[in-house]
Amino acid sequence: MKRIKCIVVDDEPLAVSLLGSYVEKIPFFELVFSTENPIEALEYIRKNEADLIFLDIQMSELTGINFMKIVGDKMKYILTTAYSEYALEGYEHNVIDYLLKPITFDRFQKSALKAQERFPTNETSANSYFFVKSSGQQHKINFDEILYIESIKDYVNIKTDNQEYIVLDTLKSLENQLPENFARVHKSFILNLDKIEKIDVRNVFLNSGKEIPIGETYKSEFFQKLKKS
Repeated sequence: MKRIKCIVVDDEPLAVSLLGSYVEKIPFFELVFSTENPIEALEYIRKNEADLIFLDIQMSELTGINFMKIVGDKMKYILTTAYSEYALEGYEHNVIDYLLKPITFDRFQKSALKAQERFPTNETSANSYFFVKSSGQQHKINFDEILYIESIKDYVNIKTDNQEYIVLDTLKSLENQLPENFARVHKSFILNLDKIEKIDVRNVFLNSGKEIPIGETYKSEFFQKLKKS
């Protein structure tokens, strides 16, 4: 089993120690680095591979939000904070969950399972389906059944041939999990290229009858992708 490489970043030594011990108890996690200094963490990420960061939001030297802005969406994050109001701001980035301090191991385990769902464990799951949580249940969705994905505030609507799933996530996060036959065409839409019926300069028409606008920011890259497909 490929383990998820984890980093712990928190300016409180006790928090680093506690989270590090929690990470080491999870069989599919591997603790590769922990530090009280976010600058050291940035340097480690620059030189080494990692998958998931447990990141404190309120650090004096560099806030967690600014840390994520520097590193970007190449990493996934679980935020740790004593202040619940910071959680929603984190969802703009590739954030899986947030842990409100003091953190119990039971709550940590639940967060770890959320993280596991976001990391494909084999080639099949990476290429043919993923799991999402909607209406309190885990749903397996085959990629070839997806028509489009729409962003609705803090949620996304995954529309398939005969179902729709409202999920607390971001388009950017889902985009990173989808295969090559999906394209971002608008700030609010990702679509399945295999479901396209026709296209004009401003809109894409899917074989379901759905009309999706093409955003100016995404137009060039979208048409380039169409040429390659």
